Amino acid sequence: MRSSFVSNFLVGVFFFCLGPVMFAKETPSESGGPAGTKAEIKEYIEHHLKDSHDFSIASYTDDQSNTVHWGFPLPVILWDNGLKVFSSSLFHHGETVAEVDGNYYKLYHSKIYKTDSEGTIVYDAEDHPTNAKPLDFSITKNVVMMLVTGLLMLWLFTSMARKYQKSGGVPTGVAKFFEPIVLYIRDDIAIPNIGEKKYSRYMPFLLTVFFFIWFLNMFGLTPLGVNVTGNIAVTTALALIVFLMTNFTGTKDYWKHIFDPLGDGMPWYGKMIIYIILVPIEILGIFIKPFALLIRLYANMTAGHVVLMSLIGLIFIFKSWVGGPLSFGLSFAISLIEVLVALLQAYIFTMLSALYFGFAAEEHDHDHDHEEPVLEHL
Repeated sequence: MRSSFVSNFLVGVFFFCLGPVMFAKETPSESGGPAGTKAEIKEYIEHHLKDSHDFSIASYTDDQSNTVHWGFPLPVILWDNGLKVFSSSLFHHGETVAEVDGNYYKLYHSKIYKTDSEGTIVYDAEDHPTNAKPLDFSITKNVVMMLVTGLLMLWLFTSMARKYQKSGGVPTGVAKFFEPIVLYIRDDIAIPNIGEKKYSRYMPFLLTVFFFIWFLNMFGLTPLGVNVTGNIAVTTALALIVFLMTNFTGTKDYWKHIFDPLGDGMPWYGKMIIYIILVPIEILGIFIKPFALLIRLYANMTAGHVVLMSLIGLIFIFKSWVGGPLSFGLSFAISLIEVLVALLQAYIFTMLSALYFGFAAEEHDHDHDHEEPVLEHL
């Protein structure tokens, strides 16, 4: 009886708490009601995923309905009939037109367009801007975070190297945390996939790309609001480096496997028909491997940011004392999972890079292939 009463009581409390969320009518808000709130959340998520020409940390609306931004401007570097360098503060977060040397530029959806003094944007039939775009070499938010990450890695590992020299090779301080990771990359990723003879030539890149991706992924979970590895340009650049290293360091056995995969075990007239299909597939595989590498990192990190930001946005949609804590709890749980995903994606990128390097560095012992079998007389 007592257990039945307790269970019924808990069920009643559950539906009592969930009632405002399930059956409450949506009340219009100052931003235009629930539809306006959802549009603002969608716009905020899209803004978070994109790069920006200023480093905005936070923003809020004051009593006069003015948006106040916390952050700092970044240098804008354009090539438009000459070099144009100015501060992104001239755009005032896309609200004003920047005038530089008699030319007018407008920041629209994180892109800079050439326009007139009124900031007119001309659209085509599909609502795409048709204004001219100057070549943009600006120091954006993602570039700043990559520079910060590079300097952090340089300072961290050079200081670790100096401490190793002073302590006689004994890890001290933060080196106790990073040494097992470095040894794991060497002993469980590089050597098994590349081999003991040639793994050392690829180790600097493998260590660099692992910590570079890991640190950037961790920065993406901070209130700084960065999404560097969720930018397809960044992942494309990393995959392009892997592609160039793989093909420029490939041995003759690597290229022979691509253009003559069946080897000498079959006469050429017997292989011609098969090679019409097999060789194009092997050549296509050269480009598919880095493409899969860049898409995997980009898609996983972007999906994680979208899910996390969407759960946070549910707090402003529910507007209830149950929906808010529930969304916050789910967001906190996803954040903990994203910490693991940040490390996992760095590991996968490094593992696959080592695997591709192993394909390129593989060499067959041709001498043993032509040795005559030795017959032992008993």
